[in-house]
Amino acid sequence: MTAIVLFDGECNFCDSSVQFIIARDPNGYFRFAALQSDIGIELKKKYRIPEKLDGVIVIENNKVYDSSDAALVICKNLKGMWKVFYPFIVIPKYISDIMYKLVAKNRYKWFGKKDSCTIPSPEIRNRFL
Repeated sequence: MTAIVLFDGECNFCDSSVQFIIARDPNGYFRFAALQSDIGIELKKKYRIPEKLDGVIVIENNKVYDSSDAALVICKNLKGMWKVFYPFIVIPKYISDIMYKLVAKNRYKWFGKKDSCTIPSPEIRNRFL
């Protein structure tokens, strides 16, 4: 069983986040696709993900998680102490999304933007859809 992380392939912060996840997911639970890729576009259509959602999105067990919920689902499945953050899933989404939306809104300004997605190394290429 695996989960899919959809991410903004042009965002430096999102790219760093994907690398962070890979380093803490030795069993390969997460697979990845850029939102701008053909498979990302297909998955957005299949799961009826609104166009306005352009940050990190997790698809796990045919359920879509976005914003802070996506981040917490990722934490739940990482190696190490990151699991301790998952209980925050009980906080109402409108509250937990405040910080997430602040970073998401400013991610290009703060972290920059790329012209294209990073090409994964051969060791992790099979984790990208």
